[in-house]
Amino acid sequence: MQTPAPVDYARATSVEHALELLEKLGPESRLIAGGHSLLPMMRLRLAQPETVIDINGLTDLDYIRVEGGELCLGAMTRHATVLASPVVGEHYTIFHDAERLIADPPVRNRGTIGGSFCQADPAEDLAAVGSALKATLVIRSSQGTRTVPAREFHQGPYETALGDAEILTEVRVPIRPGAASAYTKVKRKSGDWAAAAAGAYLMLRNGVVADVGIGLTAVGAPHFCAEEAEAYLMGREPTDEHIAEAGRLAAQACNPRADQRGPVEYKLHLANELTQRVLRTSVERAEGRH
Repeated sequence: MQTPAPVDYARATSVEHALELLEKLGPESRLIAGGHSLLPMMRLRLAQPETVIDINGLTDLDYIRVEGGELCLGAMTRHATVLASPVVGEHYTIFHDAERLIADPPVRNRGTIGGSFCQADPAEDLAAVGSALKATLVIRSSQGTRTVPAREFHQGPYETALGDAEILTEVRVPIRPGAASAYTKVKRKSGDWAAAAAGAYLMLRNGVVADVGIGLTAVGAPHFCAEEAEAYLMGREPTDEHIAEAGRLAAQACNPRADQRGPVEYKLHLANELTQRVLRTSVERAEGRH
């Protein structure tokens, strides 16, 4: 039987209280909301915090709204809430595409978007979505608030830009009128982590790509994105030839590892193919054909 090491429990009643507990209890404490990533790691003793701080009471971080030209999602917003939100779907279908593919209903009902970003799993879906959309993450501490681009938030497997006594409070995405987006994923079975996944948004102006973002996960893409592929597409028509080259460039930038979900060659093939798929779907949606 897999059992976690002994651990103390504390419950935060507000963001300020959570920050006080983090400062008091030190770096060996961990925040817990849905717990679908942390608890399995604790059972395997890959994570052994001295204290878990329950933040499920932080309901003021559970929201979806449009503010200042940005789509704002509170860090305690559940995956199921994002999936059901017409506001999210109106602006970025990529979120709905991704959320349908994340784990299973029980996980989506309890898991939070903040937890997904902060777990920093190399196969995390929302990391790719955030990088594709060039989102901004809002971080709170007792010293104040700071922001970090999504593409700079993840600093390695299970490592983020968060300090020991900081909390991710919000994810912000610029609203881009006319943008279309998509996400797709290959996994071994329902509820599994991705063998590879890709997401993209783009904007067309006079038939050419005026803005684009591409995110990839589970394939070792630097910062979960494909900047060379994005740069290549800018100012070009989204033809099959150009999309194919963007897929090739996206895969070329990846450095996947062989594991139980597939060898390196397979994952590179998926990075190329899935990038092309989400770009084509985004073009179809932008042109009203999907």
